[in-house]
Formats: sequence, C-alpha cells, structure tokens
Amino acid sequence: MKFTFAHNNLNVYDLQKSLNFYKEALGLTVERTSDAADGSFTIVYLGDQTTPHLLELTWLRDMNRPYELGDNEIHLAFRVDDFDAAHAKHKEMGCICFENPEMGIYFIEDPDGYWLEIIPAK
Repeated sequence: MKFTFAHNNLNVYDLQKSLNFYKEALGLTVERTSDAADGSFTIVYLGDQTTPHLLELTWLRDMNRPYELGDNEIHLAFRVDDFDAAHAKHKEMGCICFENPEMGIYFIEDPDGYWLEIIPAK
C-alpha cells in the first residue's frame, strides 16, 4: 500500500481576497472549482504548475466571521528559485510575519492568518 499527497485544505473567509493573495504572493493558479448545488460552499483547487500537489481553498457560505486559528502551528512550505526576489516582493506586499535569517527562511501570512514558509531551492 502506498499513499501520495493529493492536496492540503485551508478554509477561507473571503474567497476572492484569498485567490488574489495566492496568485500575487505565490503564483498559484486555479486548477478547478466545485460549487455545492445549494450554494453552501465553494472549493477551489490551486496549483503551482510544476508539481501535482494542490492547495484546496474552501469557502463556506454560512461562516459569518473570520476563522479563529488559535494555537494552530500548522503551516505550508514553498520552495522558491529566487529567494531574494521573493523576499523583496513579499516585503513590498507587507505579508512577511516572521523571519529566521539563521535558518535562511521566512514566513508570510495569508488573509486568514495562515502562515506559509518560504525556503530557498536547494
């Protein structure tokens, strides 16, 4: 038996704001979308055009407040081929929330407060 990654899911409060962020900050594009027949949710799968792994963003119609992430320490990590250019772009966007120069990484924060680790390509 062999398991392989398919996708990770993040629930988002403002779908369009999140789609704009992931496109601008990480270059992710919409692979496919699924809407509930009753309009209660929308699922959008984003891809990086390189790997088969997808990021699933789920919007729930009845969510009437931003998500509370609490002590959630979960994050997604992205490798980037031009670390310095990515850092400059994210600094300009104002989304860098933590830097660890000793480890050579930093984190950006999406509109819902999820942290995304940016690491240089090896």
